Amino acid sequence: MATIASQVVLHPLVSDTLKFGGTTLGRDKTYRAIQYLARFLAWHLLSKGDKLDAARWTALKSHLATARKLLRLGKPIEHLQAALRAALVPGPAGEQILTIAKQIAYFGYLSYDMLVWAQAIKFINLNPEKAKKVGKTSNRLWLAGILFSTVHSVLKYTRLTKEAKKLRATRKFGEKDIGEEAQSEMRLGTIESARIATQRQFMIDVLDVWLPAAGAELVNVNEGVLSIIGLVTSLMGISTQWKAVVGKN
Repeated sequence: MATIASQVVLHPLVSDTLKFGGTTLGRDKTYRAIQYLARFLAWHLLSKGDKLDAARWTALKSHLATARKLLRLGKPIEHLQAALRAALVPGPAGEQILTIAKQIAYFGYLSYDMLVWAQAIKFINLNPEKAKKVGKTSNRLWLAGILFSTVHSVLKYTRLTKEAKKLRATRKFGEKDIGEEAQSEMRLGTIESARIATQRQFMIDVLDVWLPAAGAELVNVNEGVLSIIGLVTSLMGISTQWKAVVGKN
């Protein structure tokens, strides 16, 4: 019995999961996935007229949303630092400007999100009109950040594709160029990894953009569709973070 318990408790998957859950980003992505799943189930149950069960999932969704805001209380400064670093590091002008703009937009979004959290836990009391305005501004800044990120991904992916094509076209190695060929292959591998990561981020942004757009009341999207979008991008984020932390596919 003890052997079976050891095999379960000490299983590598359990250890990897604990390692993943030990990171703030890992927990946030997990909470986000559960939050949007609960949002979908609440919407689905309400559409069937089951208000009692829907209330349970709505409560879970709301509490997870509040918990995630608490986890992000220090994030505005991180994005401000990222904007400053992007301004100091040389790079393609267009990509650099978009990176700075994205980070500043996220700084504003998460700063307003702190007010939303403070209002949710009743630490501050805003009148309904003011609270709605704060929430809408938060979503607009989130939307701006995603749009900047989307354009940045397009520019970066295009640049990386050109670099890879140019590198392949100029590879003319002889028998004495083994070291140079190895460096070229390594460079191509780095570019390809960056292209895949950029493409993945673009896909996430294209899906996620509907969430703040709906929150800012700029578009009218079905609640069920928004929930599925949030769940899909959360799972994509979990996959990316899992590979970064655990180092396994």
